[in-house]
Amino acid sequence: MIRNVVVGKLLDGVALATVRPGLDAIAALESPGRLACRVGTDLRLREQPWDFAITNDWADEASYRAYDLDEEHDRIRRELFAPLCEQIVRVQFEVPDTP
Repeated sequence: MIRNVVVGKLLDGVALATVRPGLDAIAALESPGRLACRVGTDLRLREQPWDFAITNDWADEASYRAYDLDEEHDRIRRELFAPLCEQIVRVQFEVPDTP
């Protein structure tokens, strides 16, 4: 299984709630091979620069790559995240099968 983790920092002055439509759009995407999706804004329990997170679990590398190249996914990134964010970082890693 492949886990994709995304965290983002909003531009100064952008309200945290402004990113909610983008998070909801990511969660609503129907993507073959997606096993789980979690999205949320930071609870502000600690002082830190990151404002939101997205995690997706994928059956395999091929399903992750299809999602990454998906036209609607790209539109969401371009229209609902890029104008609001100072920085977005991503990491993908393999999660071993658990007994």
